Amino acid sequence: MSKHHGQHWDIFCKIVDNYGDIGICWRLSQQLVNDHHVRVRLFIDDFTTAKKIIPHLDSALAEQAIQGVTVCAWPTATTAPAEVVIETFSCALPDAYLVQMTQQQSIWINLEYLSAESWVCDFHAKPSPHPTLAITKHFYFPGFKNDTGGLIREHSLIARRDAFLNSKIDQTKFWQALGIKNDIEKDSIKISLFCYPQANVNQLLLALSAYNQTSSIFLPFNGSIDTLSNIFTDFKLVNANTLRLGNVTVYLLPFLSQSDYDHLLWACDLNFVRGEDSWIRAIWASKPFIWQPYIQTEHTHIKKMQAFLEVYSCEATDEIKSALLDAHLTWSNASVSDTNHLTRLVQNLPKLSSYARQQADILSALPDLATKLLSFSERLAKNKV
Repeated sequence: MSKHHGQHWDIFCKIVDNYGDIGICWRLSQQLVNDHHVRVRLFIDDFTTAKKIIPHLDSALAEQAIQGVTVCAWPTATTAPAEVVIETFSCALPDAYLVQMTQQQSIWINLEYLSAESWVCDFHAKPSPHPTLAITKHFYFPGFKNDTGGLIREHSLIARRDAFLNSKIDQTKFWQALGIKNDIEKDSIKISLFCYPQANVNQLLLALSAYNQTSSIFLPFNGSIDTLSNIFTDFKLVNANTLRLGNVTVYLLPFLSQSDYDHLLWACDLNFVRGEDSWIRAIWASKPFIWQPYIQTEHTHIKKMQAFLEVYSCEATDEIKSALLDAHLTWSNASVSDTNHLTRLVQNLPKLSSYARQQADILSALPDLATKLLSFSERLAKNKV
């Protein structure tokens, strides 16, 4: 473990929608504290939404220590900035705070969204001087290659994953804690499902229904069962949290903690993920996954998906490449009414599993985001002197 006892970081998170921004910021904050002994203040503009990711958060307190991180409401005009300030996803720092950063000569880094597009390497770590203040912001891009900022990965993550996968006892305890005891059939394909409303769930259900094996779908969920009636129209209610149609069973799970969600990804045979945080965790789970990017205009999200698959499947056989691409395109386009691509995905699970493990191993050999951010901030600090 590296030790940076003298360092104090501020991380700013504006919660736009869903839980991706706060999910990334909370994982990064905890890793900086636990793996690198950095003192971290995490400024959040929406405690109510953040509480889904940080359950111990007390909305009545403007500042509180949780798991080693000082969680704060948006700063006041008198808040003194840290040595290193991380503005996440161009969330815009408060003007008074920025002026004080200039006076204190704080290091200013803007952490960008993850993308595998080729331009990322060209723009990573580039400076952007402020138009009126004597301070420079550096744009920092996470990524899949050495000349990017890397991916969030706690130092113990891979060992914890492997210990879980090698322990039938731990896996049984996990399912039991979710209230799923002996329901899952032994050879059932276990699938986690976390998606945006535009996902082609209908074609997935049709593909699984026609397949000659039982499937168990696990849906982290915190709404009412009525909101799912349009998706699972013909499914019968087995109990308050279980739906069934033929050989497909759907389990409605509570909203999971980040740790429990990791365990779900590890425990499943196939994971459907979305946005950024669950996408990265699916990679580290070393299991086959389908990623649904955040929907954007002019099909920009499809370009991002194709750029990722180009990088991720660069060492795959043509069969694996086409199976991944076709399934991803079908999943992100609900107007596609062809089950063949998702059926082929399920048929190729053994080969996809081997490939997912291989890619997880390759990517986990690269330096992680927090480690690279620390090195980058230290270089910037030395250049100031």
